[in-house]
This record gives sequence, structure tokens and C-alpha cells, in this order.
Amino acid sequence: MRIEWNVPVVMDDGLVLRADVFRPVPEGKYPVILSYGPYAKGLAFQDGYPNQWQRMTAEHPDVAAGSTNRYQNWEVVDPEKWVPDGYVCVRVDSRGCGCSAGYIDHFGPRETRDLYDCIEWAAVQPWCTGKVGLNGISYYAINQWHVASLEPPHLAAMCVWEGAADWYRDMTRHGGILCTFWANWYDMQVKTVQYGLGARGAVSRVTGEPACGPETLPEAELAKRRCDLGSEIVAHPLDDDYHKARSPVWSRVRVPFLTAGNWGGQGLHLRGNVEGFVRAASTRKWLEIHGLEHWTHFYTDYGRLLQKRFFDHFLKGQDDDWPTQPRVQLQIRRLDGFVRRFEDEWPIARTRWTKLYLNPVDSSLGWVPTSATGTIVYEALGEGVTFLSPPLDQETEITGPSAAKVHVSSSTTDADIFLVLRVFAPDGKEVVFQGAIDPHTPVGQGWLRASHRKLDPALSAPYRPYHAHDEQWPLTPGEVVELEIGIWPTCVVVPPGYRIGLTIRGRDYEYPGPSGGRLSNFRNELRGCGPFLHDDPRDRPPDIFGGKVTLHFGPDREAYVLLPIIPPNAGAA
Repeated sequence: MRIEWNVPVVMDDGLVLRADVFRPVPEGKYPVILSYGPYAKGLAFQDGYPNQWQRMTAEHPDVAAGSTNRYQNWEVVDPEKWVPDGYVCVRVDSRGCGCSAGYIDHFGPRETRDLYDCIEWAAVQPWCTGKVGLNGISYYAINQWHVASLEPPHLAAMCVWEGAADWYRDMTRHGGILCTFWANWYDMQVKTVQYGLGARGAVSRVTGEPACGPETLPEAELAKRRCDLGSEIVAHPLDDDYHKARSPVWSRVRVPFLTAGNWGGQGLHLRGNVEGFVRAASTRKWLEIHGLEHWTHFYTDYGRLLQKRFFDHFLKGQDDDWPTQPRVQLQIRRLDGFVRRFEDEWPIARTRWTKLYLNPVDSSLGWVPTSATGTIVYEALGEGVTFLSPPLDQETEITGPSAAKVHVSSSTTDADIFLVLRVFAPDGKEVVFQGAIDPHTPVGQGWLRASHRKLDPALSAPYRPYHAHDEQWPLTPGEVVELEIGIWPTCVVVPPGYRIGLTIRGRDYEYPGPSGGRLSNFRNELRGCGPFLHDDPRDRPPDIFGGKVTLHFGPDREAYVLLPIIPPNAGAA
């Protein structure tokens, strides 16, 4: 490869960002795979995220095969596996991070405009055909949705790999409840690679140069050059202009794209991947959903070859089989692994939307409505109550979004409802899966703050209640209100003899078995929800959220969970 380090890229306000450019040796024009993000392009994957790298390469040797792995970088493509196939790989350190100076303001309009400028800069370089594609995981995927809303002229295609979209609903406030992930992420993964750490920061194992720029600045100066992300999120409890400026405009996302989600991505990316596929204006869009860790399949042959087929078609114009690719490719999750299956749409058209009804008498889930009347009271910050179905008499596939309807009252003026969709083996042990981060992730989760129960009727469906989050409707203590709560998409084939469970509780799910340990780049111990917790006392003061919650049942207060049951199909491959 030809490699150019720290190439200057001038933004429209005059700030210079720095990019590494990996090009084929033969002179010529090539399409570009570009990424823009905060993790320091000079910091090797192996050095910045050693736990993840070691585990991934040990369990998936195809990741490291065929490459020296000298240029591996967190959540972006390995140029050694793309440049030989006729692509230029461009990695840009985002404003204020790595080798790019400037003020850090994640996903804000300034960053989105930067990415637009980077796309247009790359397109007019002498080594580019004028076609630019975006590819990357997480941060490098989220900002694809945002910049696509600006419609850069030379953005020809994008691969949004595990990328959330809506800054409010997907990322910072689940159901209106503050998620503490972003404040911790900022401390652990961004401040550690801020421009200006210089000699105090990491060093590139390839060039020997500081990965965080040539300047070494005092901490007080670094603090002036970054937003206070956690406090800004806390200061915006509703879906206001702050959040909308950091979210896509779906009617303007018209570029061809492949969006890839993870069944275990509860709490961050999966909702955005699916919403993008369903709502974006593009007529050339494809959805893929897989399992395992958040970072794994982007690097395996499975994921890389899927990405390459997509980009070969839209960036190179190859006359290949991509136009015949079914619009939806799913890795159907079974207890012992995955089976690939193709579908034509999402949600799956042949879904049998099936209600399981909550019975207060014996905390059961039944297939027929119940006339039982009663109440169940639980501590608002406690374990709640679990409703269980009888053992299934046949294998049952649940694939798609779910939702629940419940009637609640609180002893205070608000209540946070945490839903956990669960599966239990005949011996009573819960079935959990390797999630995007946590090794003990339940089947599905949903959240709603009762004061945020207002629905957007234009966007809501029975299986997808869509909350407006534009005003608060406080509770009157003791008053019964109806709540419709979405559960993020999931997939599981449940064997006969197993039970389906729904837990309604007042705090984050915790796996009852052993701890999942810790990863070097996450502050929280992995106890079932990974780093996606909702435990900030500023957002959940005990005098409001620490009372008692009562579930109400009766003929006029039907309570159920709506499940996407999929009948057998011949689409497996």
C-alpha cells in the first residue's frame, strides 16, 4: 500500500483535521471507504482495546488471517483487506480527537458538517473516482445517518454497522429514562485520546508518533476544548432541539445503504438500525441482523464479504448479484447457534402477532384473555414481578419488535417501568445470550417513564408504540394510567417445554448467575445490561422514583405482551 499519514483536510471554518490515507500501489482512481470518529486513528486496536482484540482473534481466526494486522484500528476496516481489492481507505480523526485539533462536541451539527466536508474533500482527490462510501461500527456508523441527512453529492453508499440513529430514543434516554453510558464512555474512551495529550497519550506502534497530536497541553486547557457531555444530556430531559440536531432526518436519507444490527444490541444500536431501514427515504436499502459481540462480525469473513459485495456494486458499479440480494438477511438465533434466513421486509409480513395475557392471580402469561381482577404491588426500585407462560407445546420462533400494555399507578408523581422479555428452560434456569457487550443478555428489553406515556399517533403501531417525549404528564398518586411500552426487536427460537417470561420491574435487569466480569474500556461490571444502565440519582431521585408501583387488572384493564410469532418458512440458507 501507499500510506500517507496525517494528511491535512481543511473544514469550511478553516480548522484542519488529519487523515491517514491508504491507497493501492498502481496509480489510478479508486473509490473511497471513509470513516470519521474520535478513537484516534494512530492507536492500534490491539493497544486501545486489548480485551476485545484478544478474544475476537482467538475465537474467530479469520479476522487476523491474511493481514499483518499492523493497521488494525477500533471499529473501522483493515486496509490490508480492502486496498488490494481496489479501494482507498481514509481514516479521519474527528474534531478535537487523535491528531485533529478543535473543540469536541459529539454528533453535533459541527461534526456532521465536518464529515460532509471530508466526503467532498476525498471525492475530488486525484486518486478518487468521485465515489465515496462510509463504513464503520458504532460511532462511525451513527454519524452516517446524520451526514446522509445533509445529502453530500459524492456520498454514493454507506454501511451502517451497529449504528444507533436517534440521539434521544436510541442513545441517551430510553423511554425517557437517562442512560449513564455516554458520560462513562466519554471518560473512558474519548478523554483518553483527546488531541493535546501529546507525550502523555498513546503512541502509534507503526509510526512511533503520538496518537493524540504533537502538542502536550495541561488538563485545564483540555477541559476547555471539550463539551461536558454528561451534564448536557442531563440538562435536556425531553426530545428538544438539542436532540433533534443530533438525529437524522429520515426523509432526506436517500443514499443506498446496508444497515447491520445485533440481536444483543439492547440499550444502544439495534433500534436505530431497524428504524433506519423502515423509515429512511432510500429505495435501495438492506437490513442484516446478527449476533455475538458488538465488534465481531464486522471483521469476520462473514461480515467483511457482505460489506464488500455491497460496496463493489455501488462504488465500483460491478455487474454482480447484489441486486438480487433479499432486502433482509437475518441470523436466526437458536439456543445452540444461528441459522441464516432471508426475508423481504421488516417486520416480517407473515408474523402472527400474538398476545400473551398477564394474570394477577398466579402471575401467569396465558394465550387467552383473562377475566381476573386484581392488583400487584411492588417496590418501585425493586425486582418487580415476573409473569410466566405454561411450557410451550411446540417450537416457537419470536422474531421482531414486541410491545406490552399495562395499567399502573404510583404512590408518587412518576414511575419508571423496565420490561424484560425472558425465556426459561424446563428446570427454571433463564436462557441468556452473548450480547453486543454483556455475555448474559436477556431476550429483550423495553423502558418507559410513566410521565412520558404520550404517544405519537402518526408513528405508532400496535407492535411499536412511539412516544413523543415532548412534554411530561406527571402522575397523580394513586391514579391509574395506561402505558404502552415497546420492547426492542429480538430473535429467538424457543424449544418445546420452555417458558416465556415477562418481568415488570423498577430498575435495570441483573442476570442472577455469575458476573460477566469487566472490559478495559467500560466502567461498569457486566451484570446483564453491560454499560447501558439507568441509575443516575439526578434523573431518578428516590422521593419520586422510590415509592410503590401498583399493576391493575380487570375486564377494562387488559394487560398483555404482544409477541411476533413467526410460522415456519423455507427461507433458511
